[in-house]
Amino acid sequence: MAERPEDLNLPNAVITRIIKEALPDGVNISKEARSAISRAASVFVLYATSCANNFAMKGKRKTLNASDVLSAMEEMEFQRFVTPLKEALEAYRREQKGKKEASEQKKKDRDKKTDSEEQDKSRDEDNDEDEERLEEEEQNEEEEVDN
Repeated sequence: MAERPEDLNLPNAVITRIIKEALPDGVNISKEARSAISRAASVFVLYATSCANNFAMKGKRKTLNASDVLSAMEEMEFQRFVTPLKEALEAYRREQKGKKEASEQKKKDRDKKTDSEEQDKSRDEDNDEDEERLEEEEQNEEEEVDN
């Protein structure tokens, strides 16, 4: 766990960015207010994590998963956020699946290219051997004619 209470706070840059995105243009926020929001956000994250952990423990698991967090949100009476969170989770999963498929396709293409290069190299080696054999045969024929 954290050694000091300040270690539990979210980074100021993250909080500032979230606040700026939430407020209309031209609205400023004092340093005190930003600090209060930062602490409140940290407390919320800790509380949500604790509630989600309770659901994981009930399931005899040590790893929190998305359903634990969604259940915690309902328990904390934040039901109105459950649907948007589920939608965001689905979007995240689709994105991850797309990245995984793209990575697998890239690997297949790379393997295919490597196989193709190996086949080309093998063909080149075979052609080199054929050329050497033909040269030997031609030399042998010339020697026979000379004899």
